[in-house]
Amino acid sequence: MTRAGAVIGIDTGGTFTDFVLMDGDSLRIHKVPSTPENPARAVLRGLAEVLGQEDIGPEALASVVHGSTVATNTLLERRGARVVLITTAGFEDVIEIGRQTRKEIYDLNVEKAPPLVPSERRLGARERVGPHGEVVKSLSDDEVDRVLDLFASCEADSIAICLLHAYANPEHERRLVAALRELCDLHISASHEVLPEFREYERCSTTVVNAFVGPVMSGYLAELADSLGQDRVRIMQSNGGALSLEAAGRLAVQTILSGPAGGAVGGFEIGRRAGSENVITFDMGGTSTDVSLCPGELTRTAEAVIGGLPIRVPVVDIHTVGAGGGSIAYRDPGGSLKVGPLSAGADPGPICYGRGGQAITVTDANLLLGRLSPGHFLGGEQMLAAQPVDVAMDQLGVELGLSAEQAAEGVIRVVNATMERAIRVISLERGFDPRDFTLVCFGGAGAMHAADLAWSLGIPRVLIPRGAGTLSAHGMLLADVVRDFSQTLLLPCAELAGGALEESFDRLLERGRGALSSEGFSDDQMHLERSVDVRYVGQGYELNIPFGSELDVAFHEQHEARYGYADPSREVEVVNVRLRAVGVTDKPALAERDGGEEDASAAVLSEHRMICEGSSHTGVLVDRERLEPGNAFGGPALVVEYSTTTVVPPDALCRVDRFGNLILEWA
Repeated sequence: MTRAGAVIGIDTGGTFTDFVLMDGDSLRIHKVPSTPENPARAVLRGLAEVLGQEDIGPEALASVVHGSTVATNTLLERRGARVVLITTAGFEDVIEIGRQTRKEIYDLNVEKAPPLVPSERRLGARERVGPHGEVVKSLSDDEVDRVLDLFASCEADSIAICLLHAYANPEHERRLVAALRELCDLHISASHEVLPEFREYERCSTTVVNAFVGPVMSGYLAELADSLGQDRVRIMQSNGGALSLEAAGRLAVQTILSGPAGGAVGGFEIGRRAGSENVITFDMGGTSTDVSLCPGELTRTAEAVIGGLPIRVPVVDIHTVGAGGGSIAYRDPGGSLKVGPLSAGADPGPICYGRGGQAITVTDANLLLGRLSPGHFLGGEQMLAAQPVDVAMDQLGVELGLSAEQAAEGVIRVVNATMERAIRVISLERGFDPRDFTLVCFGGAGAMHAADLAWSLGIPRVLIPRGAGTLSAHGMLLADVVRDFSQTLLLPCAELAGGALEESFDRLLERGRGALSSEGFSDDQMHLERSVDVRYVGQGYELNIPFGSELDVAFHEQHEARYGYADPSREVEVVNVRLRAVGVTDKPALAERDGGEEDASAAVLSEHRMICEGSSHTGVLVDRERLEPGNAFGGPALVVEYSTTTVVPPDALCRVDRFGNLILEWA
C-alpha cells in the first residue's frame, strides 16, 4: 500500500504507457502496452498494477501527473469534434487561406489538407473592432439573434469564436459566448481566452484547434476524474508545467505536446542535479525521437506546427523526427534503404515481439546485432524472438545485396543519421556547439543509440538516468504548475514612458495570481515571471526577452546573438507582454549515495556477443540493478534493466555517479 504523499507520473506513448511511482525515497517503475483506441484503459490497468490494488478510486489513489497524447492524436488523425466557427463577416475563410508561405513551393501536385471547419460551418457576424480596440461597427442584438439562428441549423459538437482584433477588445466575443451558453451546453472556445494576441490566422487556427480537440479531451478527462478523483490528477502541458483537469478540459490545445515536454523537464533537471548545466535531451521512443537544447535552462517557444496547423501557445522547444524503436525499415523503389517515419506501433509491434509483426524495425536490427538481450527485455517479462528476425533480415539483405548483419547495421546507421540531423538543427544551426553539452538520453530506445550519436557529434559525455525508459513520466513529477498569460500591445519603446509597461502587466498579474490561488497555492508558493516580445519596427517576427528596465539594449544583444547582427539606430517596439505564473510544487528527492570501489564484476551476468562497425566483439552483459555508485567498466558492454538497454561501445568508458546515473565518456 502507498502512503498519502505518494505521487505517480504517467506518460502515454505510442508503444508503451509508462508509470513512475515515488513513495518517500522509494521509486517504482512500470510499463504496460498502450491502448490507442482508448488510452484510459492502459492508464487504469497500469495504475492498478503499479499500486498492487484493484481499487484505484479517489480514496485509495496517490496523486497523479499525467502526460496525455489524446489531444495530439485527435489532431493528427483528424477525428475531433464538429466545430462551428463564428468570426467577423468577411473573414470566414481565414483558416483556409492561411499564409502566403508554402512548404512545397515547387511541388505541382501538392494537395492542401482541408481545414478543420468546412465552409458550411463557418459563420460571419456583422461587427468590427479596430486594432486598438475601437468599435468600428457594433454587434447589435439583432445580429446576435441572426448568428444564433444560423448556428441552430448547423450540426455541431463544439464552438470556436474568433472575431477580428478581439485581443484588443473582447466585448463582442463575450456577448456571443453569453448568448450561446443560454442556447446550448457545448464546448465553447473564445479567442480572447485561448490566445489574446494579434496575427489573425494563428489566433484563429489555435482557437479552432482548441475547439476541435476540447470535447474529446474533456471526455477522456471526465473518465479519469470518475475513476481517480477530480482533485488528485493534474495534466502535463506543452510548456513544461502541469494544470488541473478542469483547466485542461477548457484549454486542451495547451496539452498537445505534453508527453515530450515531461521528458525535457525530467532530462534537464536530472542533468542539472548531476552537475551538467548545458544539456541536450534525447528522447527516443517507439515511434519518434524528441530532442531539446537546454543551455542552462529549458528553452521555450511561443509557436508550433502540429499536423500542418499553426498553434501559438507556449511550448518547450522540442524538435521531433519520425525515428523510433518501432520505425520500419524497407528498400525504396530506387534501391535505397529507408527507415521510418512509419512505425509498427504497439500492435503488432516489431517482429521480435512475436505479435504477428512482419515489417523489420530498428528494434529488430538492434536485437540481431546483439544490442538487445532476448531474455532481459522488460526485466525478463517478455522474451524476444530472434529466429523470425534472422529470416526477415536475411530477406532484406538479399534485396539490398548485403548480408543480414550488414543490413542490420545499415538500419542503425540510417536511423542514427536522422536523429543526428535533428540534434544539429537545435544546436549547430542555432549557434551552439554540441561539444559544450551533455547528452541526457531516455526513452525505451535512447540508450541503445546515444553513444553513437555523441561520438558522431563530438559530445563528450552521455548521461543515462535510472529508469531512463520511463523518464518522461518521471519528469512530470518534477514539474511545477504553470499558467501562461499574454496580451498584445504593439507600442514603440519610445512611447512606453513612466510606468506604462508596468501597468500593462497588472491585469496579467491579477489573472495569474487568481489562477494559481484557485489551484491551492499560497502567495509564497507563486513565482511570477514577466517577459516581453520585442522587434524592430517593420519586422515580421519578434524575440522574447525578460522584462527589465532597458528593453531595447537587451533586445539588441539578443538579436546579435541569435541572428549575428543588430542595429541600435532602428526603432524598437513591444509586441506582446507575457506572464508565466508558476505554482512551485514539492519535488521528490533523487536518491543519492557516496561512491565506492570501481570494480563492477559483481554486476556482470555473462559474456555477450555484439557486432560493432562490422566486427564481432565479445563484451559483457551487466545488470544495472547490481551496479553501485563508483563502479566503472569499459566497453563493449550491454547494460540491461527493466525499462531500457544501454549500449557501451568498445571505445567507451562507463561509470556510475552518486545518483545511480550511467555516465559514458570516451577512452
